[in-house]
Amino acid sequence: MEAITFKDLGVHEDILKALEKEGYTHPTPIQEAAIPHMLGGHDVLGCAQTGTGKTAAFAIPILQLLSQAPINEKKRKIRSLILTPTRELAIQIEESFKAYGKFTRLHSTVLFGGVGQKPQTNALQRGVDILIATPGRLIDLIGQGYVDLKSIELFVLDEADRMLDMGFVHDVKRLIKLIPEKRQSLFFSATMPPEIVKLADTILVNPKKVEVTPVSSTADTIKQFLYFVDKKNKNSLLLDLLKDDKIKTVLVFTKTKHGADKVVKYLISHHVTAEAIHGNKSQNNRQRALTNFKNQTTRVLVATDIAARGIDIDELEYVINYDTSNVAETYVHRIGRTGRAGANGTAISFCDIEEKAYLKDIEKLIGKKIPVIDEHRYPMTVFTMEDKPKQQQRPPRTERNSADRNKSGGSRDRRRF
Repeated sequence: MEAITFKDLGVHEDILKALEKEGYTHPTPIQEAAIPHMLGGHDVLGCAQTGTGKTAAFAIPILQLLSQAPINEKKRKIRSLILTPTRELAIQIEESFKAYGKFTRLHSTVLFGGVGQKPQTNALQRGVDILIATPGRLIDLIGQGYVDLKSIELFVLDEADRMLDMGFVHDVKRLIKLIPEKRQSLFFSATMPPEIVKLADTILVNPKKVEVTPVSSTADTIKQFLYFVDKKNKNSLLLDLLKDDKIKTVLVFTKTKHGADKVVKYLISHHVTAEAIHGNKSQNNRQRALTNFKNQTTRVLVATDIAARGIDIDELEYVINYDTSNVAETYVHRIGRTGRAGANGTAISFCDIEEKAYLKDIEKLIGKKIPVIDEHRYPMTVFTMEDKPKQQQRPPRTERNSADRNKSGGSRDRRRF
């Protein structure tokens, strides 16, 4: 059976031309499922893990639906609003709208905090059809009179579960009250805990449900490996792995901002180019770090989970979990940064004694054991009683035994991933 194309989905020629220019001809499963429902005017509830093509799943039909109505060049109104939790994700979504909509006459802009508002308010005053925004900056500019949401026809809540994690739910509910009740709404989330389902029920009307690759699964194209290591030796193990020339670039996850900065400082002191990306960095610094990483002028990008949620880097082959996540679903999101769109990837996790409980939760969620690399230079030496290897009877130490040990050399082959 021949693979379905975007043309088969009824996508307009102007958008098809832009997609072809970007190298896209065949939709991903989430795009194939969601686009016809959106073009048919239905609300959509989408559940798909990171890297499945959710942005194009809503950007393509939004561009098409808005292009079908006359555009008032002199007085554009905001007709579509996309709410997203992080600055990085907002920027990347706007880049996608510009790429897919380059042959349409639609204008889009992005609003986020951490930078001066003047360029953003200037863009709003020039006229915008599609607005991508983070909740805080949007509410601020609405309060200042720069944004009017009364003409919204298409509303998207993206990464809803992350909105919940970051405490944006009250802001989202506040913004929903400012947009027309009669609208088409789209709700995308990688996970669907009860709080998210409840929120979706307040936003959507008789939605078409689209679910692709449940969050509990990891892509078969991602090779996963686990290193048990003492916390104090994680830096040394990371540096040792980076001696492998195959690792051109790697995204490293830490659980805290302070931890990310410490890893970067250590790597730089050992002549490895590295930058951190987290909430304490200015927007300009974050964008510069991301650009340097994409261009491979920075080899290691160290990130916290929230800052990395919107990172979309083509052909990223390696992810390292410097800290094992205490939330099992987060592990799936992290390693989903690699192995995207069918490409191969490698995910490596460091686990110290305090993180072993988290590892059990992760393996239970993904339904498989992560292969352990047990022969490396920094094996775990700190054990609980239940983990500690049982003592074996040893023969009395003799000159013969000692000589045999010296003869054998005592070193082990280092197994590489």
